[in-house]
Amino acid sequence: MMNLSEGASAWVQNLIKDFTGNSPANSLQNETRDRAWDEPLVGFSNGDDPLYRGYKTQISDLYLTPLELFTGTFPEEEVSASDLTVISWILPHMAAIKADNQHEKRLPSERWARARVYGEDFNAALRRHVVAALHEAGYQALAPAFSPLYKGIMSERYGRASTWSERHAAYASGLGTFGLCDGLITPAGKAIRCGSAIARIKIPATARPYRDHHEYCLFFSEGTCGACIDRCPVGAISKTGHDKGKCSNYTRSVTADYIKSLLGIDSYACGLCQTGVPCESRIPMKERIQNRS
Repeated sequence: MMNLSEGASAWVQNLIKDFTGNSPANSLQNETRDRAWDEPLVGFSNGDDPLYRGYKTQISDLYLTPLELFTGTFPEEEVSASDLTVISWILPHMAAIKADNQHEKRLPSERWARARVYGEDFNAALRRHVVAALHEAGYQALAPAFSPLYKGIMSERYGRASTWSERHAAYASGLGTFGLCDGLITPAGKAIRCGSAIARIKIPATARPYRDHHEYCLFFSEGTCGACIDRCPVGAISKTGHDKGKCSNYTRSVTADYIKSLLGIDSYACGLCQTGVPCESRIPMKERIQNRS
């Protein structure tokens, strides 16, 4: 086993950032081979963080904790939740992708659609890269998104859900809070995608610089904004929140047909509520949060 000692955090962060910065897979697969993702944000949370147990109560008892996913993958191992670290990363869209999507009113731009398809292919490659590098260094690891235990479920409170959430792992790992449209608002904004891995490695948890799960959203924190409401082409966002059914019906039919005709691939995308809004590329009230007593 590689002795990472106190350098484990930096090693993992560099692993993720170097792969994102140098891998040819980070591409929109267009003629100019434009990059899909800017420099990632990386955070960590402990496997025994009470938030993960809380998700089972808030979302569904079918939601899996880091320990449940780990022992389901390595059933022969004796391990406690405190032995585990959740590694979470944020992939921010490149500026050109966001700029294109800002102008759209009904369907995602071609660049955005390509980022949803080929950018997520890269995210999958990044998951595999992180897990493989950890294994090579002597640390057991898994990517929840690849686990046979990962599946869609129905939450009595929230409707469509899953047994693991990349966004909730990012929230637990100090990387952002949720907005009115359910998107995660991070220091790089809301036009992002998330990924995660769980490893049997000791890495100090990233501090959570927020006190509430909606703190970075202007609508919840200050009673203003609501720009994402107007950006949704089917009225799936309102002052009462995000209607997952309307959103899913639209993306999995209308935008899926569009992407099929555009790229010849079965996928879906939208992202209009992630662009053309104050939280697109930043925390909109970051200065106020930093200066408060």
